[in-house]
Amino acid sequence: MKLFQWAASAALAVGLGATSLCGPVAAAETTLRISLQLPLTSHLGQNLSLFKEEVEKTSNGDIAVEIYDSAQLYKDKEVPAAVGSGAIEMGVASLTRYVGDIPAVDIFYQPFLFDSEDKVRAAVAKDSPVRGPLDEAIKDTGATVLWWQAYGGAIMLSKGGPLKTPADMAGKKVRVFGKTLGDFVQASGGAPTLISGSEQYLAYQRGTVDVGMTGVSGVKSRKLWEVMDTITVTNHADIEFIVVVNTKFWEGLPDAHKQLIEAAAAKAEADVRDRMSQIEAAAYAAAEENGMTIYNPTAEEITAWKAGAQPVYDAYIEKSGELGAQVLKAAQGL
Repeated sequence: MKLFQWAASAALAVGLGATSLCGPVAAAETTLRISLQLPLTSHLGQNLSLFKEEVEKTSNGDIAVEIYDSAQLYKDKEVPAAVGSGAIEMGVASLTRYVGDIPAVDIFYQPFLFDSEDKVRAAVAKDSPVRGPLDEAIKDTGATVLWWQAYGGAIMLSKGGPLKTPADMAGKKVRVFGKTLGDFVQASGGAPTLISGSEQYLAYQRGTVDVGMTGVSGVKSRKLWEVMDTITVTNHADIEFIVVVNTKFWEGLPDAHKQLIEAAAAKAEADVRDRMSQIEAAAYAAAEENGMTIYNPTAEEITAWKAGAQPVYDAYIEKSGELGAQVLKAAQGL
C-alpha cells in the first residue's frame, strides 16, 4: 500500500507539473481533481468541462475543478483503485473496470440485452432497479458514483471488410475492454485481448489485434480511421462510464458544496445522455469523411450473432451471484 501511495503521489506530482488542461487553483476552499483517460476534446471530456464550469460558477470560485485528461495520471484500469484509496478525489472509468469487485456491473455487456434507447434510459436512470443496486455496491470500493456518462453502443472495427457473422471473427485476435465482452468474443470464435482505451490506437497500428471493439465516438476522438478502415454497427452492448468521487473525501465536504456538486452532476448526466444520438451520428459522419466504410448487419446476421451468445449469459449468472441475478431480472423486465 505504501508503494502504491508513493507511486500515486509521484504521478500526481508529474501531472501537477502539466500546464495544459488544469483550471486555476487560486484560493478555492475545495479542489476536485478528476482523472480522465480520453482527450478533453472527446464528448466525455466536454461533459467534464460542462461540470467544471457549472461547479465553479455556482460556487463563486469556492470549488475548483482540475481535469487531467488523456491518462496523464491514471489509465482507465487504475482509476477505481486511485479514487477508492483517496490518491485522487475523482475519476472517470468504464463501468466494467469494477467487474473484479462487482461482477454484476457487466449486465450492460450482455449481448443485445439493451437493444433500444428506451431500455438503456430506463436501466441507467438514477435509482432504477438495474443501476441503483450497482451504485450501492460500488460504495464498498471506497468510491461514490456522482453520475453516469453515456458512451453509446459497442461497435466492431476491422481492416479490409466488415464482420458480418461470427464466422468472420473466427480465429482473429479482438481488442476488448471487459471480461464479459471477452466471453462474447470467445463464444463467437475469436481470441479476446484486454486493452485499455488509451492503448488501442497503437494496438491496431502494430497489428497486436485484428479486430477492434469500442464506441463510435471513440473512433472520432482517437482518429481510429488512421489505423482501421471498417466499422460494423452491431451495437451488441451498451457502454457506460461513471464519474466517481472518493467516499471519505465526499463525506467530509460541507453540505452546501455537496449540493452544488450534485446539481452540476445531474446537469452533466442529462446533457450527455440527451446528446448521445447526435454525438454518434457526428462520429459516423466523421468516420465516413475520413475514408471508413460503415456496415450495418442484416437482421439475419444479427440473429446469427445472438445465436451463439447464450454461454455469455450463463457465465454472467454463475459469476455475479445474487446481485447479478437481481439486475438481470430487472433488465429483462424493461
